[in-house]
Amino acid sequence: MIKRLTFLFSLLISLSTLAQEADTIYNPTVDYASPKQYEIGGVTISGVKHLESDVLIRIAGLKAGEQIDVPGEQITKGIQKLYKQGLFSDINITATKLIGKKIFLNIHLQERPRLSSVNYGGLSKSETTKLKEKLKLMKGIQVTDFLINNTEIVVKDYFKEKGYYNTSVNIVQRDATDEENSVILDIIVDRSNKIKVRNIFVEGNNAFTSNKIKKFIKNTKEKRFKNFLKSSKYIEEKWDEDKITLIEKFNEKGFRDALIISDSVVKVADDRVDIYLKYKEGNRYYFNDVTWVGNTVYNSFILDQVLKLKKGDTYNKTLLDKRLTTEDDAVSNLYLDNGYLFFNVNPVETVVGTDSINIEMRIVEGKQAYIDRVNIKGNTKTHEHVARRELYTYPGELFSKKDIIRSVRELAQLGHFDPEAINPDIKPKPESGKVDITYELEEKANDQIELSGGWGAGMIIGTVGLKFSNFSMRNMFNKEAWSPLPTGDGQTLSIRAQTNGSYYSSYSVSFVEPWLGGKKPTSLSTSFYYSKQSGYSRSYGQYYNQPNTDQQQEVLGMSVGLARRLKWPDDYFSLYNEVSYQNYRLKNWQYYLIANGTSNNFSFTTTLSRSSIDNPLYTRSGSSFSLSMKITPPYSLFDGVNYKRATDDEKYKWIEYHKWVFKGKMFSPILNKTDKLVLYTGAEFGYLGYFNKDKRSPFEGFEVGGDGMSGYSMYGSDNIGLRGYGNGTLTPIAANGQRLGGNIYSKFTAEVRYPLSLSQSATIYALAFAEAGNAWYEFEDFQPFNVKRSAGIGMRIFLPMFGLLGIDWAYGFDEAARPGENGSQFHFVIGQQF
Repeated sequence: MIKRLTFLFSLLISLSTLAQEADTIYNPTVDYASPKQYEIGGVTISGVKHLESDVLIRIAGLKAGEQIDVPGEQITKGIQKLYKQGLFSDINITATKLIGKKIFLNIHLQERPRLSSVNYGGLSKSETTKLKEKLKLMKGIQVTDFLINNTEIVVKDYFKEKGYYNTSVNIVQRDATDEENSVILDIIVDRSNKIKVRNIFVEGNNAFTSNKIKKFIKNTKEKRFKNFLKSSKYIEEKWDEDKITLIEKFNEKGFRDALIISDSVVKVADDRVDIYLKYKEGNRYYFNDVTWVGNTVYNSFILDQVLKLKKGDTYNKTLLDKRLTTEDDAVSNLYLDNGYLFFNVNPVETVVGTDSINIEMRIVEGKQAYIDRVNIKGNTKTHEHVARRELYTYPGELFSKKDIIRSVRELAQLGHFDPEAINPDIKPKPESGKVDITYELEEKANDQIELSGGWGAGMIIGTVGLKFSNFSMRNMFNKEAWSPLPTGDGQTLSIRAQTNGSYYSSYSVSFVEPWLGGKKPTSLSTSFYYSKQSGYSRSYGQYYNQPNTDQQQEVLGMSVGLARRLKWPDDYFSLYNEVSYQNYRLKNWQYYLIANGTSNNFSFTTTLSRSSIDNPLYTRSGSSFSLSMKITPPYSLFDGVNYKRATDDEKYKWIEYHKWVFKGKMFSPILNKTDKLVLYTGAEFGYLGYFNKDKRSPFEGFEVGGDGMSGYSMYGSDNIGLRGYGNGTLTPIAANGQRLGGNIYSKFTAEVRYPLSLSQSATIYALAFAEAGNAWYEFEDFQPFNVKRSAGIGMRIFLPMFGLLGIDWAYGFDEAARPGENGSQFHFVIGQQF
């Protein structure tokens, strides 16, 4: 009775004073044995700043108009529901008003503190940065028990991945004195020692030695000197992967039933473990009969030829899967390239005897799928027609995986999109037998600016160049298209200037329209260039401190070319034809065959090439071959001049020659088709011939050696890089030191490349190479195996704004034509690939 009166008295006080808070519903004076029923008249929330009151009331489940017992389980459940949110450190429910049978409640909540800042201890700067990225502990978030526990788990898992299994994490909360209800978290990490593998003990091996099995295990290695280049850390996830890999290796060797019976990891020291592995090999199996069921499009003989598995071959599940689905010439691709998008093959294996496997290939061919829609997505700057015209997939045509792969390659070759981000999204529609294809693209900046300085001909050459690779000529007079230049049509406009200030200057402009007329892949290229040089200077010539205007050369040139793709022998071939004209004006130029006068070079060039490389920035696979012929009219065959007695003016007024150049490059991944480690091999040959020995051209030869960049345009010569030697130092010279020039050359390259970054912002790869090559003056002197050798290492960086930049260190092993120009050499690369 006294308890009940006490409770009623407290309610009367709260009503008379209109107090904001009253005794809690769970006041110890309440008689829990005699609860009373009330109707909730209203519910208010107090104590919170960042949360919505209506949401909290709904969570508590205390709604106005509902009947509750006081005290009763509805109040208890309401408190429990709020506590489950993990957002509050204290919850208090009080009666604020009582009118008849209606009771008014207030829920007072104490929010958990919010995060003011985080301090990290025991970590390096890089580790702190990476953990910040993983934890994402933002200022102002609530510090809950879940957040503390999750932070500890994330930190431990991060170091566990690195082999630190004994990591301890201590998280301390401190009040932030300058912020109300806020705390500072101190995360103190003690990584302890890495756990490494001391020994791996193998049991159950009959067909393979223990050492062979340990080689099968790729990630988990024993702590041995022979493994100094490989990690011996014990990482549980990696060990689980290794066990799967081990079984796959056994399957590849014919042991179809191999299984791991047990494996255990035993701690033998604070930082060492031993691993005990017990497995069962089973019998070695061999392929027996292969039968095909459900095939109507291709007969069994053709499918057997594509599968390439013979009776008696060692059973290899991995190889079987590759030949059915993953390799370029797999069985599935035979169907997918012919429209059978819904094709499926299920190999059913049957054991025959003790060591043979019969395979029944159960095929569901389905209907041929036709392309419904082809969409382009992500081209924010490039006009859609520029991307669409490169596609080999068209609405209404049969689906073909081969055509999709080719379309991706062509889009990558444009240079306007990030090759690594091109993604063909294929959406089959089985109900209609059709398929939608969306090419997801990501634009990348490919306009380039060149600001460089180089050393050439004994002088410093400065270069300024602009290359707009996605230009739009048709929008030149459309003001709205300038941002800052009209772009989007895939045209290329290049402007370049070089100068030494006093001695040398050169200017060039070129323009390329890749789709002349917009309907066929016929490209038009035009160029104009002019250079002027005075006071010739080179390391083996005379050096002038001031320009000598009595010695000059001027070169004026222009060219027009057309290139078109061919369909035969296949559509990777292209044919390029060019007409060009150069005018050379020489004054007291004492360094070549002609010193004074004017020479004219009117020529026709045709180049047959084939390129199937997959990516122009970092090529993983494919090849590139070209054979070009450049020829002038054979004036000496019909002009009737005796050139043995002719003057230089007569000989070289109109120069004549025929020039042949072959270049071949092959790229292949070293380990597998998706591997980033790539082997590049290349070979080049060039020959400059003549129609009349007495009218040999003083121009158009080959300058061999160095970085392949002369620094200036010299008599139209081709600059052939061969690292480890000075620029042009493998070009033949006479016994008296007079330059002869290279009329024939050969070059061979082998290079291993590995990418460090393939991001859109920068493509970076390292390389190691070996090269060999040489140049000769007369064809009779040509000795294909008398080459100058070199080897070295280097790096390439492709930045969208500046193009390709690189540096190589090479060592030339053989004596150059100019003594002292071999040995240790550094080469800088700008806008060029070897």
